[in-house]
Amino acid sequence: MSLAEGVVQIIEDAAREQGFRKVKTVFLEIGWLSSVEPDAMAFCFGAVSRGTIADGATLEIIEVPGRGECLSCGRTVEIGAVFDPCPECGGYPVHPTAGTEMRVRELEVD
Repeated sequence: MSLAEGVVQIIEDAAREQGFRKVKTVFLEIGWLSSVEPDAMAFCFGAVSRGTIADGATLEIIEVPGRGECLSCGRTVEIGAVFDPCPECGGYPVHPTAGTEMRVRELEVD
C-alpha cells in the first residue's frame, strides 16, 4: 500500500511542477527482482488514488526482466530471482544489473 501511495505522491508532485490537472494513464515499470507484485500494486493503486488527481487513471504495468552479471563466467544473463544461479554456467553469484527497480515511466495527462 505504501508503494502505491508513493506513486500517487510522485504523480501529485509532477502535477504541481508541470501544471496538469488530471491523469488518464500511469505507465509504471516494475522489475521482476523488485519484490513488487504487479496485481497487488494495481489493486492498491486503485484504492489509494481515489479522490486524487489520479482518480480513475488506468495503471499500465510494464514488467522489466531481471538481468545480472555472473561473477563466475562474466556473462550478462536473464534471471528470475535475486539468488538464482547463472543459467549459462550454473555459477554463483549473479550480480543483478536490471529488474530491481520500480519507477513511473510516463504519465498521460489532460
